[in-house]
Amino acid sequence: MASSKRRRMLQAGRAGGALLAMGLTGCAALPQSTIDVAGPVARRQLELLNFTTWLMVVIGVLVALAVVYVMLRFRDRGQPGRPPQTRGHRGLQIAWTVIPILIVIYKAVPTVADAFYLAETPPNAMQVNVIGHQWWWEFQYPDLGITTANELHIPVGQPVDLRVSSVDVIHSFWVPRLAGKVDAIPGRSNKLWLQADQAEIFWGQCAELCGTAHAHMAFRVVAQPPDAYAAWTRRMQDLAAHPVTPADPVAARGQELFTGKAGCLGCHTIAGTRAAGKVGPNLTGLALRTTIGAAALDNTAENLSRWIHHPAEVKPGALMPKLPLTDAEIQQLVAYLRLQK
Repeated sequence: MASSKRRRMLQAGRAGGALLAMGLTGCAALPQSTIDVAGPVARRQLELLNFTTWLMVVIGVLVALAVVYVMLRFRDRGQPGRPPQTRGHRGLQIAWTVIPILIVIYKAVPTVADAFYLAETPPNAMQVNVIGHQWWWEFQYPDLGITTANELHIPVGQPVDLRVSSVDVIHSFWVPRLAGKVDAIPGRSNKLWLQADQAEIFWGQCAELCGTAHAHMAFRVVAQPPDAYAAWTRRMQDLAAHPVTPADPVAARGQELFTGKAGCLGCHTIAGTRAAGKVGPNLTGLALRTTIGAAALDNTAENLSRWIHHPAEVKPGALMPKLPLTDAEIQQLVAYLRLQK
């Protein structure tokens, strides 16, 4: 019996250790970490968080020590009658009034300084308009004439001035490794600036419950070296100035479907064509993106076909309807959309 019990305990210990290791590994690999920061805004916010946390730890330890001291110093020693009572101790009253005030001031100084720092957009920042939709993100570059969806391209080392709003309900724009949250509110433009210090893809997420597909309203910030970013902007502008003309008959039929039977132009825009819908994401440069459906799927031909065939199965709550197309027509439409690169 003892041996069997010991074996069970060892097995439970191994299982617990494995779960702990898996948890620690998962935490280390999280793409949306507020601790593994990669920009000056997130770094400043993390420093304030660390300062506040350690301040609270020190206060907590001191209070705990005071409680332990009082418990030991004034414990019941079995003496008859009531112990001596202390009322109106002026020194104690002054101490427990002044000390909290000093603590609040000590914390308020860096907090206010950081608030002014984050509110002041650097003068060399580029502007991007961020618009929240149910359930995807629109990014407009007013100085470049570029509009895209669900992937925000920025140059490394360049401050970016974001003007955040919404066309329907309240959303919340959040890229944990680059900056804190800012609400996207209908009829109002909120400001946020951020900067990436390294070339990387940073995950973002809507952080405000906004409806059925809220959990699938993700996006990516693609931080690129300046030359790669410049190449991306030139390609996006070139797609608008010189729309893709399919040479392949399958893709050509897909273009006809896009502007005809499928009715895609009623909801989507492809720059330089007569497709100018504003309901769904702008599809200019669609094949340049790494995901589709607001990061619901990797951007492959197979996944794009799956998305067009039945969006609600991929992303419950998606407002895109199931199109009345045959499998062959979906493949033709995919062939055309894959040319947007």
